[in-house]
Amino acid sequence: MTNGMTHQEALCVTSMNAEYFGRRILENINFTVKAGQTYGLIGLNGVGKTTLIKIALGLKEPEAGGITIFGDAAGIPEAKAKIAYLPERFDPPWFLKGGEFVQFVAKLYGRAAPTEDMEKACGLLALDPSVLKNKVQTYSKGMRQKLGLIATVLSGCPMLILDEPMSGLDPLARALVKNMLGAVKREGRTVILSSHILADMDEICDCVTVIDSGGTPFIGTPEELKNRANEVYLEKAFLKVINRAA
Repeated sequence: MTNGMTHQEALCVTSMNAEYFGRRILENINFTVKAGQTYGLIGLNGVGKTTLIKIALGLKEPEAGGITIFGDAAGIPEAKAKIAYLPERFDPPWFLKGGEFVQFVAKLYGRAAPTEDMEKACGLLALDPSVLKNKVQTYSKGMRQKLGLIATVLSGCPMLILDEPMSGLDPLARALVKNMLGAVKREGRTVILSSHILADMDEICDCVTVIDSGGTPFIGTPEELKNRANEVYLEKAFLKVINRAA
């Protein structure tokens, strides 16, 4: 393990209930993400994936039960300091230059982001390093997404939570992001991601939790999900498990 993390449970969800505008959307949720895993959350829109992530980040209180981050209760400073989060609708401050934003994020976690490290990360995502000197308001959606991933990775946090990290990326960029996440995994860091691109989830996730109708109808490896549904493709297996017609 790296980053001084010795706790084997990176994230543990225990008997958790959660509401959204007074409606129960998560009920008795239980699953564990082991340290060093790449872990996927799969579900249709509105089933509670983002609510679960908000609770993990300490931005929302559960109705019952809870989440721990490397043994610390979600929401306390010690837990927050171990998580870097990239939201689905990532929109960095328009008045900052790209490099300034990455350095700002690193500073929040008590780290530095040397120009050499930023340029190397840009190279890994086929982003021209010269754009780091430009204000983010000049960036395309794909460029902003790459910048967010770079800042998240260079935070040095032992846990990265990524909500739809492939949003706005072309096939080449998606392949490069998967390579970058593989490098993060080899460092011993934990990646939790939510994505609707199930082919990507199948390729990179060690384990997935399917969320539907308030519960978790499946927890296991992508291969186990496909075997259970007797399907070759994860998307078809997912739809079968939640009893939805493709």
